[in-house]
Amino acid sequence: MSRAASDICYAALAAPVAFWLVPWPEPHMWPIFLGAVLIHVFYKVAQAMTYVRGDYTAVYPVVRGTAPLFAVAAAGIVFGEHFSPGQWLGLSVLLAGIFGLAAYNMTHASTGARAMLPGLGLAVLTGGTVALYTTYDAYGIRATADPFTFLAWFFLLDGLLMPAYMLLRGPRPPSSELWPLARRGLIGAITAYASFGSITVATRLASVGGAAVLRETSTVFAALIGWLVLGDRVGPRRLGLMAMIAAGAVMVKWAG
Repeated sequence: MSRAASDICYAALAAPVAFWLVPWPEPHMWPIFLGAVLIHVFYKVAQAMTYVRGDYTAVYPVVRGTAPLFAVAAAGIVFGEHFSPGQWLGLSVLLAGIFGLAAYNMTHASTGARAMLPGLGLAVLTGGTVALYTTYDAYGIRATADPFTFLAWFFLLDGLLMPAYMLLRGPRPPSSELWPLARRGLIGAITAYASFGSITVATRLASVGGAAVLRETSTVFAALIGWLVLGDRVGPRRLGLMAMIAAGAVMVKWAG
């Protein structure tokens, strides 16, 4: 229900932009939109299954760690992008920090390390879908003259499937939950515009691999939010791993 609320909110916000503010998509864009929507549906399902079966603090770094590795490889195949030795070194430092953070969180998880294995496997699959949509959407946003045409129509089309599924198959929220659900959906929609919108535009302006790597500093921000908002303990080990992630991202940028 939360996913459907976010999706319908960003579809509603995108509709007037798509119909009246940006140029109409070129004919060749419609099959591209279809592919993008299908890939994102698969990603949403994989992400939900991952978070159901694994502790968030353990599986989230794995998702974020595998995604840039796959994205860099895919960008090399699709767009002919290649990292320099210094960039590969920076990526290695960043991945070491992310996977180290995942290992640390897994050993301190309340469910136990063995119980986390299905969630970790799904986290790797989800990381692969993140790399897939990052590469595909970079292709899509480069295929149209106006990047905001791609973004507006993507949000409009992608935002319809999950609400339609909920209407046909999902449970109905009680009337007392409608306003809180709509409020959370609006927050989720605005967050989606800021996060997905910015990274997709970045892949049009810069290299796909470089943008994908820099995005994974989100692991640092997630840990900081957990500390400041949720009261999670950070400690010196986590601080050191977070510093590795940030240092790796800086190395990738400088070496590029």
